[in-house]
Amino acid sequence: MNLLKKHPYVVHPREFAVKEGKGLPKLNSRIAVKITRGVGTMWCAYAFLLLDLIMLPPVIKAGSIMVWVTYLAQTVLQLVLLPIIMVGQNVIQSQNEAKADTDHNTLTYLATLQDEQMQELKNQTAILLKLEEMARKSEPSDAANPPRI
Repeated sequence: MNLLKKHPYVVHPREFAVKEGKGLPKLNSRIAVKITRGVGTMWCAYAFLLLDLIMLPPVIKAGSIMVWVTYLAQTVLQLVLLPIIMVGQNVIQSQNEAKADTDHNTLTYLATLQDEQMQELKNQTAILLKLEEMARKSEPSDAANPPRI
């Protein structure tokens, strides 16, 4: 018996995901996902780092603290670290999805096992009730055999 078949009371986390809309919202979602997947790569981080290094010589020549703060805040933090953070989030998300799959399989197995145990208990109860009924029928009636003193 396959204990990992779909169970009526166990819902996979993937089934809770919001469904895509239609028309323009669906197009916007697809574009946003493609851009996010493109920007959230280490290759994009490397490209932004090169762009960042190209901008470094004018910052060094300026020698102003304000230029350095602007350079660090706008180019290093936003351009370089953002894709790296997105890659890290993707790695964490894939680990969470793997854990959700494992948890779902475990819950499905346990729910199916519990269903089988409940059915077995119902069967045992039915057998016990039949045995009790048979025992009552086979006992002599109290009226025919009065108690002896």
